[in-house]
Amino acid sequence: MNVIDAIQARRSIKAYDPAHKMSETEVKKLISLAMLAPTAFNIQHWRFVAVEDANLRAEIQAVSWNQAQVTEASLLLVLVADVQAWQKDPSRYWKDAPQAVADFLVPAIKQYYTGHEQAQRDEAMRSCGMAAMNIMLAAKEMGYDTCPMDGFDFDAVAKLLNLPADHIPTMFVTVGKGIKEAWPRGGQLSINEVLIKNKF
Repeated sequence: MNVIDAIQARRSIKAYDPAHKMSETEVKKLISLAMLAPTAFNIQHWRFVAVEDANLRAEIQAVSWNQAQVTEASLLLVLVADVQAWQKDPSRYWKDAPQAVADFLVPAIKQYYTGHEQAQRDEAMRSCGMAAMNIMLAAKEMGYDTCPMDGFDFDAVAKLLNLPADHIPTMFVTVGKGIKEAWPRGGQLSINEVLIKNKF
């Protein structure tokens, strides 16, 4: 499947075959492709929590508007942002780069983020969003359906996952074998409404 076909075919699917299991190889393939998503300064803010425990999934479903896909999908991924990743040994993000590149970028990380809490959060959220799209498009090529989700109690999920204080949940992505077609598209805005040339 080429990228354009995957983009056009991907839909948010909410009903899954609960008996279908994904292999560990498939899950690792999805995550390895997610990890190729771009991040500012190559900080790789994302963490992927694959929730496998059935009881924990049920608890998460209870704080997610009781949405069935949380427990029925083959895979529940909680994408978590480490908002302080920028200051955790930042030299490791450029360990394989030419020394001149590392010498320029590693100090720039500190300069950019220090004292800028909004930028720390915003960049981490953007990073998770881009990784999620990689997951969804790769899953489509692999024959799976997905659903991105933010319909949950963020604080409750953070507590259930025992997240460190500097980690925040950003979204879920469910992955599995869909058993119902997506609803018809609700209606796209015209390109003339959303494409602005030069200035508003």
